[in-house]
Amino acid sequence: MPIIKSKYHKRPWYFFNGHFETIIPSLFYKVEGIAYDRERLELEDGDFLDVDWVRNGNNKLIVLSHGLEGSADRHYIKRPAQYFSQKGWDVLAWNNRSCSGEMNRLPRFYHHGATEDIAAVIDRGFEEGYEEVVLIGYSMGGGMQQKYLGERDPDPRIKGAISFSVPCNVQNSADMLRKGAGRIYEKRFVSKLKEKILAKAEVVEMDVDGIRDVKNFRQLDERFTLKVHPEYDSADDFYARITSDQFLPNIKIPLLIVNAINDPMLGEPCYPIDLAESSDNIYLEMPEKGGHVGFTIPKSEWSYMEYAADWFIEEVIGRE
Repeated sequence: MPIIKSKYHKRPWYFFNGHFETIIPSLFYKVEGIAYDRERLELEDGDFLDVDWVRNGNNKLIVLSHGLEGSADRHYIKRPAQYFSQKGWDVLAWNNRSCSGEMNRLPRFYHHGATEDIAAVIDRGFEEGYEEVVLIGYSMGGGMQQKYLGERDPDPRIKGAISFSVPCNVQNSADMLRKGAGRIYEKRFVSKLKEKILAKAEVVEMDVDGIRDVKNFRQLDERFTLKVHPEYDSADDFYARITSDQFLPNIKIPLLIVNAINDPMLGEPCYPIDLAESSDNIYLEMPEKGGHVGFTIPKSEWSYMEYAADWFIEEVIGRE
């Protein structure tokens, strides 16, 4: 498909660059007026996921997947939950292991390639009898749903997917976070993950040797992730196998990827231009502005992400 010409041009005047567009919404934006009905989903490995529903008795479902160290309570999840619940959809916003406000049971947490968890969530949605399902993912959640769709033949009830600010190449995104201002984001993420690991070690027997000395994602993965995921031989093997770009050519339903050019967490490999130009199913939109999961519209309760997802559902998925 050709590259989609973006309609996102006007950001607030005081969002001077991609960093402002990323950080200000993340720190200060709140969404009121949306109430979840929480359910605990027990997993086959003995762990659990907390999933948050907005049920209105509709026969179609939006599944929302959050980003790294996010949750269903983040503004960028609650906002589309509210938007699409007003547009005739039920909504299922799920929390990755350890992200719901209660620590998960097993030593492991979650990662970009943990598609067994998103599969369990989607299967739970199918149990409710929905006839149409659309997946919308943000950052890591977008990569996770891309890998899910590309490594299997999806259920025909899944009509399409939309992904925003996706690190389609995990290694490249990790490299971006080790450069210049990117270190600000890496430091914040790593600090939060270290706190979780140390908190869990107080109630679950696990090896946390060297965790306090960890400074970046690679060190965290080498000193923790590989211990709880022995199926990966090294950090490089981990990044290579979980990254979603290798699965994109296999996706058989319409997928929209919206990655801003000024996203501070994404480098060139995260913009699959050649694939989008040759694929029947991959649509790529690259706004000049937007930051990482930002895309703020001045004086609007919605962001550009809700409008872009709505357009794709109506104009592309709806015509399939």
